[in-house]
Amino acid sequence: MTEAPVLAIDGLCIRFPQAGGDATPVRAASLSIGRGEMLALVGESGSGKSLTALSVLKLLPAHARLAGSIRFCGEELMAAGEDRLRQIRGHKVGMIFQEPMTSLNPLHNIEKQISEVLFTHQGLSRAAARARTLELLALVGIREPEKRLGAYPHELSGGQRQRVMIAMALANDPVLLIADEPTTALDVTLQAQILGLLQSLQEKLGLAVLLISHDLTLVRRYAQKVVVMQGGETVESAATSALFADPQHEYTRHLLAAVPAGAPVPLPAGERDTLLSVEALEVKFPLRKSFFGKPLDFIHAVDKVSLTLAAGESLGIVGESGSGKSTLAFAILRLLPAEGRACFLGRELLTLGQRELRPLRRDMQIVFQDPYGSLSPRMTVGEIVGEGLTVQGMAAAERDVAVVEALRAVGLDPDTRHRYPHEFSGGQRQRIAIARALVLKPRLIILDEPTSALDRTVQRQIIDLLKELQARYGFACLFISHDLAVVRAFCHRVLVLQQGRMVECQDNARLFSAPETEYTRRLLEAAGLDR
Repeated sequence: MTEAPVLAIDGLCIRFPQAGGDATPVRAASLSIGRGEMLALVGESGSGKSLTALSVLKLLPAHARLAGSIRFCGEELMAAGEDRLRQIRGHKVGMIFQEPMTSLNPLHNIEKQISEVLFTHQGLSRAAARARTLELLALVGIREPEKRLGAYPHELSGGQRQRVMIAMALANDPVLLIADEPTTALDVTLQAQILGLLQSLQEKLGLAVLLISHDLTLVRRYAQKVVVMQGGETVESAATSALFADPQHEYTRHLLAAVPAGAPVPLPAGERDTLLSVEALEVKFPLRKSFFGKPLDFIHAVDKVSLTLAAGESLGIVGESGSGKSTLAFAILRLLPAEGRACFLGRELLTLGQRELRPLRRDMQIVFQDPYGSLSPRMTVGEIVGEGLTVQGMAAAERDVAVVEALRAVGLDPDTRHRYPHEFSGGQRQRIAIARALVLKPRLIILDEPTSALDRTVQRQIIDLLKELQARYGFACLFISHDLAVVRAFCHRVLVLQQGRMVECQDNARLFSAPETEYTRRLLEAAGLDR
C-alpha cells in the first residue's frame, strides 16, 4: 500500500468577503509533499504562496473562507476543530517565518522561547526542557549553546536568529516543516548555510519541507520538486531538474528568465574625473566605557578602507552581514563619525562643518533597502519626492514640475503623486524612493540593498531601470548588495569587504572569473556563481 503524502493540497480556494465583492487571492492551489522531500513553492509577490502555506494550520484571518482539500498524513484538516489544530501546530507541523526579529519575542531570552514550545506540547520539566534546548541549538549549528541560553534576539546575528527559529520549529520533532522565505534578509553565505542545514535535517530526520522562496538559485540547488503559482493558481508542478531544464508554462519561463542579467552601462572611453576618493577610512564603535564615559575598547566596523569612484561609474560593495558595507556608506555621507579621508567633488567631507556640507548633500543621495520603511506613510508621493527640493528652497510650481519629471523617469504615472505609499506595491515604492533621490539630479547615488526585499521579476525591472537612468543622467553609484547576480549585472567594479577590511577590489569581469582571495571564492560559491 502506498504511503499517504505528508501534505496534499487539492483545489484550495481562499476567499475574503468584503463590501463591493469578494477578494479571492488563492483560486486553485494544489501540491503534494512526501516524507523526506523538499518542495519549493515559487511565484511573484501576491501570487498566493504564503496564504497557501498559512492555510495548512488555519493561521489566516478569522473572516477568511476556505474551500478544497488539505490533507495532513491522510487526515482532512478542512473540518478539523481548533483543539485538533492546536495539537498539530508546533508539534506535528513546524513553521519558520520570514523575519526572525518580528517572530521572536524581544523581551524573552532564547532559552525561555524554545522551552515554552516544549512545555506547551510535551509538559517537560525545566531541567529536561533545558537539556532539549541545548540539544536543539547544537543541532542547528549554534556554537557554545550554553552561552547562548540567556541571550536575547537583538544580541544575535541574522543567521543565528534564523537558526533559533529553526530550533523552535524542530522542538517537537515535526513531520512537516514550512519555511516561508527563511533566507530573504540574509547574505549569500548565510543563505547557503540555512538551506544546507534544512537539507541535512530533512535527510537526517525524514522531514517533509515546504519551502517558499523567490530565490530560484537556492530552489534549484536544494529542492526536489517545484510548484509554480501565478495569480493564486498552480500553473506548473515538476521535479526541479525537469522544470529548470524544460519549463512548460509561459509564466515559468518568464520567472526563470527574470534573473538580473546583461552588462553594466558602458563607460565612455578615455580618462574620467574622480568623483569620490576615500583613503584609510575608519569607523569605530566603543565596546566598553570607563566610569567617566571614556571609551576603553573599540570594534572596528570599517578598518582603513580605501576606494575611488569615477563619474558615471558603479562600484559594487559586497560581503557578509556585519562586514561594514552600510557603515562605510553612512560614513561617506557623514551620517556616522569616521576617521581618515573622504574627498567628494574636490572637497574633504570629514572636516567640513554642517553649513559647508549642506550644499554638497544635493549631489549625494541614498536609496535604502526597505521600500516599506523608508517612505513616510503620512506624506503623499509628491511630498516625499519633492522633500529635498523643499529643503533646497525651490518654489512650489517649479518643484511640482521636477516631481512630475522624476516620476516619469522611473516609470510611474505623475498623477500618482497625490496618493500615499501604502497604495503601491514593493517595486513601485522602490521606484518612488529612486525618484526621491533622482529629483535632485545628484552626481552620486548610494544604493543600500535596493532589491533585497523584492522578488526576482521586480529585481530585474529595478536593475534595468537603474541602468537606463544611469545612461541618461550619468550619475555614479555605490551599490551595496549581498546578491552577487545583481552586482554582476550592474556594477563596473566590485569591492569585497570582510570584517570591516577590504580583501580585494577588481573589475567586474575579472572578479567573477578569477577572484584573488579564498573569501571571495566562498562568496561566489555560496551564490551559485562559481561555475
